[in-house]
Amino acid sequence: MYIPKLYREEDRAEIMGFLQKNNFPALVTHDGRRPVATHLPVEVLEEAGGALTVLGHMSRANPQWKSFGDQEVLLIFQGAHTYISPRWYNHVNVPTWNYMMVHVYGKARLVEGAELHDLLSRLVRRHEDGTGYSLEGLPADFVQKEMKGVAGFAVQVTEIEAGYKLSQNRDDQDHAAIIRELEKRGDDGSAGVAKAMRGKRK
Repeated sequence: MYIPKLYREEDRAEIMGFLQKNNFPALVTHDGRRPVATHLPVEVLEEAGGALTVLGHMSRANPQWKSFGDQEVLLIFQGAHTYISPRWYNHVNVPTWNYMMVHVYGKARLVEGAELHDLLSRLVRRHEDGTGYSLEGLPADFVQKEMKGVAGFAVQVTEIEAGYKLSQNRDDQDHAAIIRELEKRGDDGSAGVAKAMRGKRK
């Protein structure tokens, strides 16, 4: 991903938080003929020594899992993004777009059996916390039957590229004006970018 130096995010804690929050990335591979992508819920685990693993699953009917092999895969995590109007500057300029994006590269392997069950169980616990619903509370034969239709995967992360374009190149006056205008819009993308801009300009 092309990231100008000014917009490169290198704070590991910030990036980890971003990956955990925006955990519905696009998984991109190549099937030998063209690039293919699937948007999937994932879990990002930090292991001893700082190694990262991204765990997820897709329908076994989706042929993408067959393309894993030895190739490098790409996971695209997208955060808040929005249009920035040149009307908000104190000088003549052109429109642009602010965004937060993280690309994660690695090698994928299939996850099966008990490891797949653990993966799915953690995902359910994360989203059903406090509801009483769990994989363990379902009939075991039902769970095993459903798991046969799932292809689990683990991506051992080899590289992370994080780009946060949040008007870092603007002076304090323009920066404050952009935030004010974004907060007037009321949509989630604009509100998310405005919040991130406040956090970056301390």
